[in-house]
Amino acid sequence: MTRATPAPPVLSTPSTHLFEDHPSPPANLPQASRSPEQIHIQYEIDRTVTEIKRGRWKRIALQFPDLMLPDAPRVCDSLRQRLSETSCSGASLRQRTQGSSPHAAESPNDTADDSRPERLFILADTSYGACCVDEIAAEHVDADVVVHYGQACLSPTARLPVIHVFTKQPLDVGGVMDKFRSTYPDLSQSIILMSDVVYASHLPRIGTLLEEAGYESIFVTDIVHNPSSPLPNRTVPENVNLRPDRLKEWHLFHLSDPPDALLLTLASRVASIHIFSVSPFVPSQPAVAHQVSSAARLRRRYALLTSVSTVSIFGILINTLSVKNYLHIVEHVKSCISAADKKSYTFVVGKINAAKVANFSEIGAWVVIGCWESSLVEGKDFWKPILTPFELQLALTRDEERVWTGEWKSDFQSVLTEAERQTADSAGVRMEDDMGDPTALQPHGDVDSEPESTPPEFDLRTGRYVSNSKPMQNHRLLQGSENQKRDAQHPNLALARRMKGDVAVVGNQVSPGAEYLRSSRTWKGLGSDLTVEYDHTESSESTAIEEGRSGLARGYSTALSSTKV
Repeated sequence: MTRATPAPPVLSTPSTHLFEDHPSPPANLPQASRSPEQIHIQYEIDRTVTEIKRGRWKRIALQFPDLMLPDAPRVCDSLRQRLSETSCSGASLRQRTQGSSPHAAESPNDTADDSRPERLFILADTSYGACCVDEIAAEHVDADVVVHYGQACLSPTARLPVIHVFTKQPLDVGGVMDKFRSTYPDLSQSIILMSDVVYASHLPRIGTLLEEAGYESIFVTDIVHNPSSPLPNRTVPENVNLRPDRLKEWHLFHLSDPPDALLLTLASRVASIHIFSVSPFVPSQPAVAHQVSSAARLRRRYALLTSVSTVSIFGILINTLSVKNYLHIVEHVKSCISAADKKSYTFVVGKINAAKVANFSEIGAWVVIGCWESSLVEGKDFWKPILTPFELQLALTRDEERVWTGEWKSDFQSVLTEAERQTADSAGVRMEDDMGDPTALQPHGDVDSEPESTPPEFDLRTGRYVSNSKPMQNHRLLQGSENQKRDAQHPNLALARRMKGDVAVVGNQVSPGAEYLRSSRTWKGLGSDLTVEYDHTESSESTAIEEGRSGLARGYSTALSSTKV
């Protein structure tokens, strides 16, 4: 009787434990059934080739979102064919010009540079969000320029030039007109017409039709590269340029579903928001226009940021390596957390999901550094709150000083601009005070009495007293000048042995993360089950070093015997 062979164990993650941050894309993705003319028009092949030739770029990276990847090979072939045709025609023109005018010859370097063919690379996966330019992947292929397709946040890049191709998606203009008339029966209302970048080419025609229908005050937005604008990356009416608060007098009609960050940003800036929902990949889906309100969501965000006011350890999640000035906002966030006597740690984890951030249980709250569209990270799977730099500033403000106006910002450049303005104003006021009061630079009061005079802090959710919300305060006050001089003279003493019962100190700085590792984690890494013996302690002789196993995994051999284990 033969014995049945047992089945191998299942090593994959059960479906119940998977984290899905985004819903699955529609089933009817763009297929190869599109004609070459449709590909040529929708992906703006001629304009892309013209800009590549004008910039004289030779290594071009093509970045596609997931929904457009089925079209990527055909777009690449169309670009390669058009670039080759343009190069041949340009070479013929140069030959005719040089033959007719011998003084018009180009330099050898220019001729060698133009003779090299263009090389195209498809970036099939992005390091971060699809709306951001992936300079990291482009630098892997040593690209000179990135051609970004589809939805874009239009955040300024740090290193490489970018050609944005928003693509031209079809739109039922007649359906838009019908929904617009039923939504705004009053022809005298002030209405802003706005859309995602993929439908921006239809706005001028719709605006002209609305003016012919009798609407008196219609403003059609145009695309600009300015996320800090009152309407992010869009132009605003002329009266709003002079007085931004007058944007509250306008109603907004938006084509297609906008990003969540844009809804929260505009919630306190315009009178109302109506959305004309349409899906570019589901043409049969009926389009509807509905009014949205973000008041409940804004209250939830405010409750979230007030709940982390007593958090002692913050994690800084870097969600971009391409947006300009991202290093400046990282340093600004660090300084804000340090000024509040709290501790921060910086993490670079690529695309953010709940499984990654769940590994760091000592972090009480997270701060995302990313583009203005990807900074809003929400989901029930995340165990700890995730804030934007704007929300962090409100969370670190004292309860008696915090004022909630309903305004919400996702662009970190506006946070940096406001911080620079406040620094300049405070510097001017301090200079005036120093001129009038000669004792202004002298310290007042006893610094050591600050912990006793600080009012107690309570958790607004539980009502319990929190004693460790500022772990860096006591260390800052007790750190004397003698210790600083000693560390300067003897840098090797910066890392000292920690005695039992002492707070973990690394580099002469209190480390709440190391303290959490010591006191709360049951497993502390490889070798954590071994006892560390110091030189000045009485212990037995050290263990001799043994040679380990060698060979292939299917049959290791030891140094003591030639037999395989």
